[in-house]
Amino acid sequence: MPVDKREAVAGLLLRLRTAGIMDKRLFKAFEAVPRQNFVPLIFLDHCYEPGSFPIECGQIMTSGDQVAKTLLALDVQDSHRVLEIGTGTGYQAALLAHLAKKVTTLDRYRTLVEKAKTRLDTLKITNVLASHADGMAGLSNALFDRIVINGSLPEAPKHLIEQLASNGVMIVPVGPGDGVQHLTRMTKVGSRFNNEVLAEVRMQPLKPGVSKAI
Repeated sequence: MPVDKREAVAGLLLRLRTAGIMDKRLFKAFEAVPRQNFVPLIFLDHCYEPGSFPIECGQIMTSGDQVAKTLLALDVQDSHRVLEIGTGTGYQAALLAHLAKKVTTLDRYRTLVEKAKTRLDTLKITNVLASHADGMAGLSNALFDRIVINGSLPEAPKHLIEQLASNGVMIVPVGPGDGVQHLTRMTKVGSRFNNEVLAEVRMQPLKPGVSKAI
C-alpha cells in the first residue's frame, strides 16, 4: 500500500477512535482491505475521507466511518454466518470476510455483483458468496447469525427476521425512503426481538426484484 494510503487508513482509524470505537478485530479488517480497490477512480484520492460516493447503477457507497459503526453494532464473530443485502462495490463484504466464517451477499444489479466478485477475487477472499438475486427475499432455507441490510425499508422485514438464528442480530435502516430513517439493531432473544435505534441515517430505499438490464 503506498505511503499516502497508509496515512489515509491511519486517519480513518483515528476518526473511529475519536468516536469511541476501539475494536481491534475491526481495525485489522480495515487495515487488511484496501478501500481504494472498491471506489470509482474519480474518487480515488478521497476514498478514506468522510462522506459517501455515487457508484454504478445509481447506487451509493457508504462512508468508511458509517460502515465501521454498522459493523461494530453488528458484533460479528469468527464463527458467524452473515447475510448482506445490497452488495454495492463489495467493500463491506470484504471487511465482513475478515470478521466472519462465511458471508453471503445479494444484490439486484448484476453489474455490481460481477464487479464485486472481481474485486474480491483479486484480494483472494474466498469466504464470500456474491449472488445476483432479490435481496428483499433473503435466502430461503438458510439461517444466519447476522444480517445487515444496506437499504432502507418502511418497516422491519418480518420474513428476513425469520432467517435469523437464535441470538442473531440484524441491522436495518427503518423509515421512509425519502426522509430520515432509524438505523435499528434487532436482536433475537428466544421468540422475541429487542430493538435498539443506533442513529439517524439517510439511505436509498431497498427495491424488490432483480434488474435485468444492468
